[in-house]
Amino acid sequence: MMPTDFVDDPAEMAPPSTVHTPLPGGAFTLHSPEPLGPYARCVGEWLERWAHETPDALALAERTDDGADWRRLTYAQLRQAVGAVAQSLLDRNLPAGRPIAILSDNAVDHAVLMLAAMHIGRTPCSLSSAYARSRDPGRLHSMLAALDPCLVYASDARTYAPALAGYGGSAVQVFSRNAEEVPGAIDFAQLLAARETPAVAQAFAAITPDTHAKYLLTSGSTGKPKVVINTHRMLCANQQMIAQVWRFLDHEKPVLVDWLPWSHTFGGNHNLNMVLCHGGALYIDEGRPAPGLIEKTLRNLREVRPTLLFNVPRGFDMLLPALESDPALAAEVFSRLRLAFYAAAALAPSTWQRLEAVAARARPSQPLWLTTSWGATETAPAITTAHWRMQGAGCIGAPLPGLTLKLVPNGGKLEMRVKGVSVFPGYRNAPRETAAAFDEDGFYRIGDAGLLADARRPERGVVFNGRVAEDFKLSTGSWVSVGTLRVELVSQLAPLVQDIVLTGHDRDEVGMLVFPSAAGAGDAPRLEQALRALMRAKRDAGAGSSQCPTRALVLRTPPDADAGEITDKGYINQGAVLAHREEDVHALHATPLRAEVIVSA
Repeated sequence: MMPTDFVDDPAEMAPPSTVHTPLPGGAFTLHSPEPLGPYARCVGEWLERWAHETPDALALAERTDDGADWRRLTYAQLRQAVGAVAQSLLDRNLPAGRPIAILSDNAVDHAVLMLAAMHIGRTPCSLSSAYARSRDPGRLHSMLAALDPCLVYASDARTYAPALAGYGGSAVQVFSRNAEEVPGAIDFAQLLAARETPAVAQAFAAITPDTHAKYLLTSGSTGKPKVVINTHRMLCANQQMIAQVWRFLDHEKPVLVDWLPWSHTFGGNHNLNMVLCHGGALYIDEGRPAPGLIEKTLRNLREVRPTLLFNVPRGFDMLLPALESDPALAAEVFSRLRLAFYAAAALAPSTWQRLEAVAARARPSQPLWLTTSWGATETAPAITTAHWRMQGAGCIGAPLPGLTLKLVPNGGKLEMRVKGVSVFPGYRNAPRETAAAFDEDGFYRIGDAGLLADARRPERGVVFNGRVAEDFKLSTGSWVSVGTLRVELVSQLAPLVQDIVLTGHDRDEVGMLVFPSAAGAGDAPRLEQALRALMRAKRDAGAGSSQCPTRALVLRTPPDADAGEITDKGYINQGAVLAHREEDVHALHATPLRAEVIVSA
């Protein structure tokens, strides 16, 4: 059993320490004084190590088709499957320089193919399954055209082959189920049947730290998705950085129940790689933070009792009602949990408080450690982490060993930029975009803003201050800090609101496009009353025009994934909503006032 104060134990967690260096013009850099230690040459070295040292330890598990049990692979079994598939890929003499595209959700076969490709120096790219499930496959086809893969894999031909029908590429198609229904397609079982030869070891030995390990597409929240190069150096160095501050990972193998998609860096790099790096176990969660699916996640959490819990804020919001109403469930879920970790979007203060409260009731002697990190697809992903106990959400931690964070004045904020061994070399086949991504000193321009939590004590970390590109000016010239205001409003309107998109660019007033939660949609009068009360309270408290919304419009339809309004990780793409719902923005700010618009008076 973990000690109650493990976060403050230097054998378990690195004490916070940050070096602050002023620069001209109000800029400054932050870095850890601890040097980065040695890290693996490539991702496959983790698999080789644990297949040798702990061959019978569980590596991966997924629900069986009937949902009654788990299909489990030990490290020895995983290594055998990876070797067989790697040999099959070599035997097929696939064209060099063309990646392997993986279309479907997280699964054991998905992991085996991804690791097999990386084991022999081929580059996989896991695409969001939403592309293939979309009503319009055009976006999928454009992604495949940009990648030009030599092989395309998906779990089930009946689900995914229709979306591939209009794609004109020459890629080999592979499916785990119903491959026989697609002319020329290969059954994944054929790849597993190959007998590994010394050619696999030879290809593995040729991998260097700068070999392309995988490609990931950006979420598109900052514009058109780009193909991000992730090298083996990036992925391996980043796990070493995390291990140097989360010291308990050296002697406690992580156990995860995780749904976060491998097409994104949070699930595919941070979480999966943490398990592989430390010889832990990952139970692939078929649930999601959505009605009808969150129940599957709760069942899996109760059964497995993970040691680490990673999620996005929406995921925690959907778990909380069940944990709060079922003390026995909460006691089981929290029984082995070292931490609850959120990332990918800002956590509302109300969610933080509810998590702490339910954990305190479930295990009074062991306070739950709530923490976070900050990073990007281009940084493999973690740049900062909060490896100390915090009193609330907002702080994103301090730079990890081996990275330098630079904060530069920009539009009234401090824009954050990063440099180090886990920063990407560039976007694939996009020299112009790559050049624009870095400043004159070689720092990657991530596009986020931050500020020191305590200017006199930099080791207390950085507070996230929104995306520079999301902020806008009112007609008065006042800047609206979208990230911070949005989180404040969502928290104050919990549990009636799922999310809010702020409007008012070049207008006189801030408006709110409101996505109601199930509770809010089910009680429209209560939601309207809450919105009016919030706007009145802001006005009466003397909040300035940039901090005081004056009108709101409750949206009748949920976020549209096909339009890019919501990502696989469950957070809202503000820019996509504003572009897709231009008519709603016009209605919100129209004169005379529309009947459906809610105002404070």
